[in-house]
Amino acid sequence: MAKTIVIEIPDEVLLGMKIPEKDLEKVVKVELAILFYEKGYLTFGQARKLSGLSKWEFIEELAKRGVKRHYSEEDLEDDLRFSSE
Repeated sequence: MAKTIVIEIPDEVLLGMKIPEKDLEKVVKVELAILFYEKGYLTFGQARKLSGLSKWEFIEELAKRGVKRHYSEEDLEDDLRFSSE
């Protein structure tokens, strides 16, 4: 099951945006996933799933941005659960 969230982006923001409109949804998902992971709102597995990236792509993205991995027993359990879905 998934939850859909609608975000309104004003036209003046879209016009000045440096992200092609066709890539906007993917970019927003990756940015949210990384931010929520960094702040501790999501575990690694949850954030990776939200981002739509593979495990290794997500690890690379975290490394590029200098985001440190925090890994707990709960994270391991989530990783195991999300990898089986």
